[in-house]
Amino acid sequence: MNDEIRKACEILSQGGVILYPTDTIWGIGCDATNEAAVKRVYEIKQRVDSKSMLVLIDSPDYLDYYVDDLPEIALNLVDVADKPLTIIYSGAKNLAPNLIAGDGSIGIRITKEKFSQGLCAQFKKPVVSTSANISGLPAPGNFFEIHENIKKSVDYIVDFRREEKNNPKPSGIIKLGKGGEIQIIRP
Repeated sequence: MNDEIRKACEILSQGGVILYPTDTIWGIGCDATNEAAVKRVYEIKQRVDSKSMLVLIDSPDYLDYYVDDLPEIALNLVDVADKPLTIIYSGAKNLAPNLIAGDGSIGIRITKEKFSQGLCAQFKKPVVSTSANISGLPAPGNFFEIHENIKKSVDYIVDFRREEKNNPKPSGIIKLGKGGEIQIIRP
């Protein structure tokens, strides 16, 4: 696994796009601070860039660097989450401009899965995580369901957890207002 993390980080640092296992489903990823790399992910997914994507980080310690005026309740929600939880925060900063939604928000998930957590820790930047499918088509439940066009479009496919045939569920999604108001997007 460490060799795969090292290789994926090398590709990410060169502005490349990877296909990798996450704490939910397989994702297409890139350096979340690299505007050109983010643009490629939108192109691979055939997705309009007005529909934002989320990022993974490995620790809540970094939230302040990517979110302006972090609501106090955010850390409590991260601590008590018993399944993967994506939180949409207002006031995104220090990320590629084309990754930030039109309202200035960004979805961030703190991954606890071994590979994606190790990837984020070693890369030392947030990694884009978007489902490995063409926009509008069903998200693949496992590696075998990922369309060949997606596989051919990325610069590197991580060779870890490919054999798993389970169908993991996507993360829960909530939106946090600046005052700590919570809006449930996907339970």
